[in-house]
This record gives sequence, C-alpha cells and structure tokens, in this order.
Amino acid sequence: MHGRTRGRRVGLASVALLLGLALAQSDGTPPAVQPPPPVVSPTPPTSPAPAPASPTAPPAPSTPDTSADTGEGSSVSLTRTTKDGGKRLIRVVRTGTSDETGIFVACQPLDDDPPGTPTVSVFSESGAGGVRVSIDKNVIVAPLAVVTQKEGGDGHIEVSAGSARFLDDVPKDAAGNPKTDQLSRCEVEASPQATPDTVNVTQGKTRLKGSKLTYDDSDGVAYIDGPITFSRQNQDSTLTGSSAKIEVNVDDQTTTLVGSVTLKDGDRTSSAERVEYDDAGNVAILRGTPQNPATSVTADQRVTASVIRYNLDTGSVVALGPIGGEFQDGTDTTSPATTQPASTPPVTTPAAPGTPPPAP
Repeated sequence: MHGRTRGRRVGLASVALLLGLALAQSDGTPPAVQPPPPVVSPTPPTSPAPAPASPTAPPAPSTPDTSADTGEGSSVSLTRTTKDGGKRLIRVVRTGTSDETGIFVACQPLDDDPPGTPTVSVFSESGAGGVRVSIDKNVIVAPLAVVTQKEGGDGHIEVSAGSARFLDDVPKDAAGNPKTDQLSRCEVEASPQATPDTVNVTQGKTRLKGSKLTYDDSDGVAYIDGPITFSRQNQDSTLTGSSAKIEVNVDDQTTTLVGSVTLKDGDRTSSAERVEYDDAGNVAILRGTPQNPATSVTADQRVTASVIRYNLDTGSVVALGPIGGEFQDGTDTTSPATTQPASTPPVTTPAAPGTPPPAP
C-alpha cells in the first residue's frame, strides 16, 4: 500500500513540471535556463511493494472433546490408546435438545483446583433417544451418563437410569457447610439409579438389557451389570438368553457375557460360564470350566465340552476341546479326546491295484 502511494505522488509532480514548461513557451517568454534533466531510461512499472507482514497469530486453541453447547449433539469423546498404540474412540451424546427432558453440562476445573483435576460432564435425557454411548460394536442407551474426562482423552464413565438438574446455588452438607465435590461446586446434581432393564445395548441384530454400565481407563473394560437379558431375531426363530453381566473389552474389541450364561433357540438350550459374543460374525463361543463345562441340549441330544462354537443364525453347535455326547437312547459317547474345528481332509489319489503300501 505504501509503495503504491509513493508511486502516485512522483507521477503528479512530473506532470506539473511538463505543464509549466508548455505554458511558458506558449506565452512567448523564454523559459528560465535550467540544467537539462538527467536522461532516465524507461523502466517497467514498479510492482507495488508487498504489504508488511502481519505478526504471526497465536495458534487457535484445540477444540476440547466436551462441547460447550447444549444443543443437539452435545457430546464428549474419550480416546483410548491400546497397548499396541491403536486408538479406540468412546463417544457419549445427548440426543435431545429440550430443557424439559434433560441437561448437558461440562464442569471444568476451577482456578483453585489442583493441576490434573478432570472435567466432569453430565448428560441426562428422558426422551426416547436417551443418552447414547458408543463403545466398540455396541451402542448403549440410558437416561443418564456421568463422564469424568482426564486431559488427553481417557477417563471414567457411568451410565444408568436416573436424572440430573441444575441448582440455584452450591448445596450444603448436613453440617450446613457448602459441599466441595466438583458437581456441587458446579451447581449440578446427578442422581443415578441402577435399575434392571434400563441400560439398553444394541449390537447388530442383538438387543441386550442391563442395569448399569461402568467404564474405567485402568483396564479399558466396560462392565454392564445385570441381570442381563437379550434377544436376537433370526430368519426362522428368536434367540433369547441371560447372564449375570457383560464385559466389553475396548482394547481387544470383544464382548463377553459372563456368569451363568444361557442361550435358548427353539428346542436347543445352551449354557456356559462365559460366552464371547460376536453378532456380526454370527458366532458365540461358549467356554466352561472343568467343574462346569459348556453344554448344549436338545430333545434328543446333549453335548458337553470345554468349548462350544454356536452359530447364532442357525442354532447349530460344534464342540471343541474335550467333549462328550449323550443321545436319546442313553448311549454315552463321552471321550477325553480333543476335537478340533472341522477341516477339509487331505485329498488322496487312490493307489493302483497291486501297489504295495508306502513305508511308514
């Protein structure tokens, strides 16, 4: 800009000088003798000088995971770093927008809090969409979630029934002193309730219900307390079942039903202490113990094994490991032999007649 301004002033002065000489010659008055102007070779127009560089702006602060907006999609994301350096994202979203059905608030550390104080976020939503938590292949929906988020991503999550509300002032304890916990200082009250069938879990075609979810970064496992009930609608039948609880391992990306697990489909009832459940793969791996092996029973067959592979679509089973079987006629086929998953037998070309067998 300054370069362009200076260029315009020089041009005007030159024009004024030429006009003055022309007027003097037209009046017949000999112009004053002046030294001839220096010969200046024409030069291309000077490009405008670049504007002075503005001072470098400070980098914009990184966007925190906690949303400061209570509109639709208010959310918190926790990033879990696995032992092998992989990243796992856990996301919590309030689906509603009305103040009549719930709240969202992120209680950040105050000025007098010690370094490392986490941010505590509260989500509540009594509407149909509830508060939605996405962990691995599972989507969990419940009325209330409290998320304690450490700087850097990971933290602690509790999901259950219950409600939350804003307070007009910091509440007081029984002695009449202001409470000092982080939510009270933030003037927020959360009232979780562990109630059966209020924590809804969806994995593919499978629907599960529990009473409370707890996740902590100490082990990277989300525990869903029971009693657990679940169902899966197949083409020709409905698989139902129950267990004491569910474990979702975020690092390994596995979902396991734990404790007195039962699966029922038609006339087949199967049970085990632990069941690794994969809806997308249409498979459940039933694992028993030496004292309580996995079993699968129909009207005319009972299969017992340390491990049973269960096809979720068809209800068929394959016994793995030490197995036993009993049929309706009472024949016991118990065997200590280990049965591996079925594999394709090697193709053998029949020998020509009279050919001696190969040496062992």
